[in-house]
Amino acid sequence: MSGVPALSDAAATLCSKCGTEIAGGILACPGCLTLIHSEQLKRLGQQAADASRVADRDAELTAWNRALTLLPVGSRQHETVSRRIAALSSRIEPTPTPQPQSRVWKWIIGLGPAGVFLWKMKFLAVALLTNGKVLLLGLTKASTLFSMLLAFGVYWTAWGMWFALGLVLSIYVHEMGHVVALRRYGIAATAPMFVPGLGAFIRLRQASLPPSQNARVGLAGPAWGLGAASAAWAMSKLGAGPMWAAIAHTGAWINIFNLLPVWQLDGNRGFSALGRLPRWSIGAAFGIAWFTTGDGLLALLAIAASVRALDPAAPDESDVGVWAEFLLLIAGLVILMRLSPGTRP
Repeated sequence: MSGVPALSDAAATLCSKCGTEIAGGILACPGCLTLIHSEQLKRLGQQAADASRVADRDAELTAWNRALTLLPVGSRQHETVSRRIAALSSRIEPTPTPQPQSRVWKWIIGLGPAGVFLWKMKFLAVALLTNGKVLLLGLTKASTLFSMLLAFGVYWTAWGMWFALGLVLSIYVHEMGHVVALRRYGIAATAPMFVPGLGAFIRLRQASLPPSQNARVGLAGPAWGLGAASAAWAMSKLGAGPMWAAIAHTGAWINIFNLLPVWQLDGNRGFSALGRLPRWSIGAAFGIAWFTTGDGLLALLAIAASVRALDPAAPDESDVGVWAEFLLLIAGLVILMRLSPGTRP
């Protein structure tokens, strides 16, 4: 996923206080430093305060994120709101855990790692179903639909119609995971655009995100991609044919590749909220996965994570929630690759 800030094309206006002409897109008057969107900022601040009083974290984050886009970068207000967003994003929400005495849980534990993996898939399935409307929304955009059809045609020529369809849909679900995560934080983003051979991307309408928020948005893609690959694997187990296992294996491989912590890949976004020790542990997790599977990609991931662990610019504090999610994604994707052996294109 790549993010590109949107440019404003608003017409020039006059400052209501000093009468200075203000070019479109300017957020503060150059003459008297008055904030151009002061009234809207007051409303958003009130919305955030109301949400805070009722402990509605998502609504509060949405209000502050919208306010951030209306504040000049480098201003005191921008720094204050950025710190508030970072604090809200770093809060760890409690995850419900099954009761040990539950018969279902005992049965799942009896299946070993595969059983725990299936339990985790339950929560991914719920996420996909509850966001079904948003998932379909991207298909209403002409740019997404046409680029998707182009990618489908290219992959069809190479690997056949049904495998191409499964691959394109898997990539689409991955990208919509990013879109849903961004919407949760009140940040606008474009629908996915497909580039045959390179996957797909979306563009952010905000220049930058706080580290914890950036990490969660980045990891949302592989999390949704894991759900899509798991659905393909389930289809293969229900008798739909070995092609679905190949789609599941390929989808899992693509999503674990996206966890590579470099450039604009999702793993790099995940690393933005992690200090050195968590980065070392993720490198170790990739190393263990490589040892158990023999897949050379995992060796590359282990090396890249270890190199990034040496980065002096790594933050001093880590987001424990992001760290746990990163490790769960590695485990889930690797288990799925083992459960659905197949030949990647």
